Parts: sequence; structure tokens; C-alpha cells
Amino acid sequence: MPPNRLTLNDLKAELWACAEILRGSAVDRTDWKAYILPLLFFKRISDVWDEEAAEARQTYGDIDLADFPELHRFRLPNGHHWRDVRQVPTSVGAALTKALRAIERANPDTLTRVFGAADWGNREILSDALLKDLIERLSAVPLENASVGSDILGDAYEYLIGKFADITRRKKAGEFYTPRSVVRMMVELLDPREGETIYDPACGTGGMLLGAIDHVERAGGDPRTFFGRIFGEEKNLTTSSIARMNLLLHGVDDFQIEQNDTLRTPTFTHPNGALATFDCVIANPPFSLKEWGREVWEADPWRRASFGLPPARYGDYAWVQHMAASMAADSGRMAVVLPQGVLFRAGAEGKIRRELLEKDLIEAVIGLAPNIFYGTGLAPAVVTMRRQKRRGRRGKVIVIDASRLFRKGRAQNFLDAGHAELIVEWVRSFQDVEDRAKVVSTEDIERENWTLNISRYVLPPIGEEVPPLPEAVATFRRSLVEARAAEDRLRRVLVEDGWLD
Repeated sequence: MPPNRLTLNDLKAELWACAEILRGSAVDRTDWKAYILPLLFFKRISDVWDEEAAEARQTYGDIDLADFPELHRFRLPNGHHWRDVRQVPTSVGAALTKALRAIERANPDTLTRVFGAADWGNREILSDALLKDLIERLSAVPLENASVGSDILGDAYEYLIGKFADITRRKKAGEFYTPRSVVRMMVELLDPREGETIYDPACGTGGMLLGAIDHVERAGGDPRTFFGRIFGEEKNLTTSSIARMNLLLHGVDDFQIEQNDTLRTPTFTHPNGALATFDCVIANPPFSLKEWGREVWEADPWRRASFGLPPARYGDYAWVQHMAASMAADSGRMAVVLPQGVLFRAGAEGKIRRELLEKDLIEAVIGLAPNIFYGTGLAPAVVTMRRQKRRGRRGKVIVIDASRLFRKGRAQNFLDAGHAELIVEWVRSFQDVEDRAKVVSTEDIERENWTLNISRYVLPPIGEEVPPLPEAVATFRRSLVEARAAEDRLRRVLVEDGWLD
């Protein structure tokens, strides 16, 4: 490695130093990403532009670079370089806003709204002194290609995204970040191939799309065959902007990430009004979303409610049906993270689940350990579906209890790479594993009244987790106290609302 080449750890340290500058400021920790990440991308564009200009002059002599825009990956309008903003003595936020918007306008095909909607000019939140501290810190970090590769830069970028989710421990952060081990497991289950289309309808910061590209590269394939075949939708403007930056910093230029409400107005459709379809569909959508767009689905123009209309208070099966409708007819397969309630809730959800099972779409149901996702302590499930199941799997579902596969942390549990590999191995083998996995037929599930509750099919070893009697009694007493307190709270609410005298 050249002596001036930044290592991944060096870059991580520099990025976290920027976060430390914001600590104690008026910027909420959940919003740090909206300021640091665009600055990093702006600095990267400027440094690479300078590098490209130096290479062009070395090759072609003293030329006017404005006459040869094709020499640059991105256009950088005159007066809007990083160093121009760095030299501004006052109103730094206004200068930043002007520069970022100018760069977006100069690159309409690749950088439209890529820098997000941060309020750089709000001096109550961002003083000139604070912005100058951030700019000076990043000014000392060389980000041209000779100093840092796109893979290392992208990895450092994702490290910082993960750090934000980790330190906030709030749902606001957890909505857009899925642990890498879970992403890799889901991608391994789908096994995307060279040249296939990949779609994430709730793409967050783009981690699952990047995971698909990485999967092909690790298998010896050419990730460039994905270019132009990567699609994502994300409702949050800041998060969708981060997804675009994330892909670009990983060296992926040709993709479509749209800021959009997927369940109400999906972006990717055919001219005849039907949904576009893809080879691989993958997502970690928000759990049990309320106000998800039921009014649209009552007469859905895209005919996504073919298995039933989800209840107004739970949008989980809206995501499932949107993803199912987005699977290609022959090659389509999907993997989705869901709350485990969707596996056994009755009513409208029970009817949809039955339809999916009778149509033989569901292939695997995997129950994970609690508290492994940022922002929620719930135990999630990963469900995979396939348009055309392989011979020997038709009319069957493998149900896996992976709730004991985790590494316990102080504030969070972790699904390690070894755990994920074991789960993938069980799904691929599609055989019973004692106390862990059970292959069940559609008839078996029908006899259980169409529930996919994992404990109906896979039970933990008897006695393995039975606590000592004193501990069990103490737990029971605590639960009883909590139950009585909950009843008292409910009674007060009912009285206050006039339901009880």
C-alpha cells in the first residue's frame, strides 16, 4: 500500500471525529448523518475532480478543462469546489447550500437531490464556527482515488451509518439500517446471479442492494453486470439521498433510487399500468406500519391486493403483497424481514397467509433472536418466497427456529456470520434438523389452521432452558406485578375516555 494511502480504520477514525464535533451541538444525534455524509461526498467529488484535472493536464497539456467535461466523472461548476466553500469567511451554510445545489443541477442524470434536504443555513443549529470545524477536519483527509479506493470509502460510509443507528437506539435510526450479517444471510438465500435485476421497495441506505452486488463479486462474478439493473424506493428524502451517495461511493454509477411512497404510488411500472417485475426482491420494511395507504389499496390500480386487503393498522402484508407482485414470473424470488406476528395473526392477515400458502409461494420461515436489529427489541422473522419452487420443495415450507443463534451483547444481541451461514445451510439442505428446523407440507399447515407460528412446528429441547424453581417463581411474581400495573393503566384510560364509570 502506498505510504499516503488511507486505511479503512484511518478513515473510520476521521469520520467519527466529525461526529464528535457535533456532539453537544444543537444538532440532534439522529440528524448527524444528514450533515456529515453530504460533506464527505462533496469533499470526495472535489478531490476526484482535482485528480482528474491533474491527469488530463499531464496527458494533454495546458488545456481549458471547461471545454472537456467528459474528462470528469461528475461536473463541478466553477466557484463551487470544496476549497471555494472553505475560503468563505461568513455565512458558510449559505455557501454550502449554493454549492451543493449547483452540483446537483450540473449532474441531473446522476446527482439530482443526492445531498438531501439538510438546513445548512439555519444558524441556530449550525453556526459558522461549527461548520468551519467540520470543513477543516475533512479538509485534512485526502479522498481522491490515489488515497482511498471506492470500496474502502463505501465501507467507512456504512460504518458511520451503523454507528448512528447504534448510538441513537431509536426507531428513527433503526428504520434505515439492517445489520450486515442479516443482509448477507438474506442475499445468500436469494443467490442473485450476474445480470439479474435487484429491487428493494424500502431500500433505506441501500445496504441490501450493495449486498447483492457484493454476493456476485465474492462468487467470482462481474458486479458491473448489475449496472442499470439496481432499483430501490425509499420514502424518507434524507435516507434516499444517503442510499444514492452510498452506491456512488461504492463505485456503482448506474442505478435507480427513487424517493417515493412505495405502497401508495410505486415508481417502477410498465406503460400498461402493471408493476415492473424483478428477479430478486429484498427488503426490511417498517414493522406494522399504520396509515400505510389502505385507502389506495381498496381499489389498487396495480392490483396488489390479490390475496386480500390488509388491516388498516398493520401494513406488513401490504409490503409482502407488493413484493410478491414484483417478482418475475419464472425467476422471481424474495426475502423480507417481518414481525413474527404476521406468522400467526388471524382475521384479514390470516386469510392472506392462507392464500399465499395455497398458491405455494412461501418457501422458508426463519425466526431470529430478539434484539438483533437496531431500534427494536422484537424477535423478527425472515420469510422467503419463490414464484417457481424447485422439485422436491413444492407444497412444502421449511420452518426454522434460529432464536438461539446469537451472541449476547451488553445492550444488543448479534447474529454473527457463523450463525447466518448455518441458517443458509439449513434452508439450502431443506431437511429436518432436530430442535432447529422442520419441513412441513401445506396439509400439515392446514391442520394447524394455517398458522406459521414457529413453536407449532419446532420446539426447543425439553429442559434446556428451564430455570431453577426460585428463579422461575421470582419471574412469575414480577410478571404478575407488571400485569396488574398494566390492568390499572388500562382501567384509568377507559375511565378517562368514558368507556367505564
